[in-house]
Amino acid sequence: MTTDQAWLTGVGAAALAVALAALLLALRARRRAARAEELAASLAARLHALESSPAEVPSPAADEAAFVITHVGSPGVHDALPLAQDIDGRLFADIVARETVVKAASWTAGLRRALSAESRNRIRFTVRQETRRAGRERRSEMKQALREFRARERAGVGGDLGEDVA
Repeated sequence: MTTDQAWLTGVGAAALAVALAALLLALRARRRAARAEELAASLAARLHALESSPAEVPSPAADEAAFVITHVGSPGVHDALPLAQDIDGRLFADIVARETVVKAASWTAGLRRALSAESRNRIRFTVRQETRRAGRERRSEMKQALREFRARERAGVGGDLGEDVA
């Protein structure tokens, strides 16, 4: 087989692959189109069924007690209800006493929990741990500052100027 024949064979194989890919894409597009047509037909049938037998929708005039937002500002059923009602003095005292008792009980429970031995020990441990960490950090900063100061002294930079670095 010559190089021209080999080249033609390679081109033929590539053309065959392209043709096969085009055929597969065409089949896939045809299947999608068929599915879309079926969906459109089923939706059309459902729409026709909905339009042929209209559902009974209650008219707003038949039920005047229904709340319709377009009735805002016009006199209606909702204007007849009083906005606030007078309550008896005993009922008011009962409401205030209950609210006060609930608040006092919640405050008492919170204080009891906050002042428990477990909470105090946890707080004490955390404060001690934070204090130790801050001390270690201060000591390390002091050591670093001394190292830098001594390095400048050895280099002879900071001795003759008479400036206060701090």
